[in-house]
Amino acid sequence: MEKLPAVETAKALMTEAVAWSVMKWLRQKKQVRKVADQANAALDQLNQVVKDRWPAGVRAAYEALVQQATPGKTHGRSESPSPVVTPQAFLTIKKVKAADVEAYRARMDAEQTFDVAEKQLSTALAREGCRKAILSWELHEKAIRIAEALTSN
Repeated sequence: MEKLPAVETAKALMTEAVAWSVMKWLRQKKQVRKVADQANAALDQLNQVVKDRWPAGVRAAYEALVQQATPGKTHGRSESPSPVVTPQAFLTIKKVKAADVEAYRARMDAEQTFDVAEKQLSTALAREGCRKAILSWELHEKAIRIAEALTSN
């Protein structure tokens, strides 16, 4: 997987921000949020590019797994037979979905931590948010690497 400049910049900023004073946090919090949003957008875009390169059967199998995980949602489709993919590909698809869920949860946890830190003006929580953000990007990168194994060349 290619390294994304936006993510590398965000990781460097978050690593530095862990040691910031209260005053520096107050001055830089908008910049931190902006850089984090750019990193998330870059990862989301790369994730979509990778999944767009998947063969149709793999995309359909992944979508079927996503639909199974969201009860009550049919996405406007009738019940259709499950797509045919190799057992190995299906295991990888399940790994991608699990990695996507883990990365999403980590991202939401980081964002919630930053929101609480801002409301409470807590640098300790902001620092924890930085650590969680870095972890969420690493998990997202891991999910993308797994997804790349399913791309057609």
